[in-house]
Amino acid sequence: MHQSVSYPADIEIAGRPVGARHPCFVIAEAGVNHNGSLERALELVDCAAEAGADAVKFQTFSASRLVTSEAAQADYQRQNMGQELSQLEMLTQLELSVEDHEALVEHCRKREVLFLSTPFDIKSADSLDDLQVAAFKIASGEITNLPLLDHMARLGRPLIMSTGMSRLGEVEEAVQAIQDAGNNNLALLHCVSNYPADAKDVNLRAMHTLQSAFGRPVGYSDHTLGIEVAMGSVALGACILEKHFTLDSTLPGPDHRASLEPDALQQLIQGIRTVEEALGDGRKKPAACEFNTAEVARKSLVLASPTPAGTTLTENLIAIMRPGTGLPPAMKPHLLNRRTTEDLPAGHLLQWRDVA
Repeated sequence: MHQSVSYPADIEIAGRPVGARHPCFVIAEAGVNHNGSLERALELVDCAAEAGADAVKFQTFSASRLVTSEAAQADYQRQNMGQELSQLEMLTQLELSVEDHEALVEHCRKREVLFLSTPFDIKSADSLDDLQVAAFKIASGEITNLPLLDHMARLGRPLIMSTGMSRLGEVEEAVQAIQDAGNNNLALLHCVSNYPADAKDVNLRAMHTLQSAFGRPVGYSDHTLGIEVAMGSVALGACILEKHFTLDSTLPGPDHRASLEPDALQQLIQGIRTVEEALGDGRKKPAACEFNTAEVARKSLVLASPTPAGTTLTENLIAIMRPGTGLPPAMKPHLLNRRTTEDLPAGHLLQWRDVA
C-alpha cells in the first residue's frame, strides 16, 4: 500500500514556494568572485541567468566592520590567493559599494534572476533590506552570531541559513533565535566549509538529520569540485542548491578554485532538472511506456506439445514461455489436472476457455 509522504512546510521567496514538493531552488553563488569589479559582477549575473539559475548571490560587507587587522587568512584562502595577506587586506579588495549593489539589483531585474546576498553585519543587512533583497542568505560563520540573526529575522524577509562548521545544538540555538524574533520563513542548508571540500567529508545524509530535527526545508551549499555531489544532493532531497561559480577558475581570489565555470554551471542546472524529472511521485507502478515491453518480456503458460480435446493437463504438457499475453505462470497450479475443451497446437497460449 502506498503511504503518503509528510513534507516540511515551504518557505516563500519573491512569491515562489520553495520546499520538497517544488523544483529545486538553484542559487548561483557569485560571492566575491567579481574580485571587486562591478563589470565582472554584472557579467556573473549574465552567466547565472543564461545558465538557468533561480537566483544569483553576492556577499555584502565592509571589511573594516567584518575583521580586525590581526585576523589571518584561512589556509584555503592563503593557498587560493597565492599571497600572504591579512583578512582585512584581502576583503578590502573584494568589497562592492552601495552603488554597485544598486546596479546589480537593477541588472538582475532586467535578466529576470533573483538578487540575493549575504550580509555580514547589521548595517549591511539594513542596506540590503533597503534594496528589497528577496531573501537573506546567512553564512555558516554567522550561525553563532545571534544578535545578527535576531536583527535579520526581525526585518521579516525569508532566511536561508548555511550550517557549515556547526553542531546540531548550535543550529538549534540559531533556529530558536530566529523563531523567537518572529520569523518562521527559514530554510537550512547543509554545508562543509572548506574550499574545495572533499567528497568524503560532505556527509549528505546530514540533510535528513536537519530536516528531521527542525521540520524546515533543507538544501545543500556545495563546495566540492565538479557537479556530481551537487546533483547527488538533489537526488537525496535538497530543495535548495547553492553552488559557487566564476567566469574563470584560474583568476586570483579565495573562491575561484572551488567554483564552476559557466559551461559547468549550465550543465549542473540542466542535470538537476533531469534528476527532478526522474524522481517521480514515489508510487511503485508500471510506467505507461512499459506496457508493451511487459507483453514482450513477461511469460505465459503455453502448451508444450499438440494436445487433443479431453487431455488432462500435466506438468510436462505446460511450458512457460514468452510472450506475456496469456495466463501468467502463477496460474499453473490451477490448470493442472484440468481437461482441454478442444484440440490445441503446441505453443498455444492457454486461456481459461481452453479448459474445463
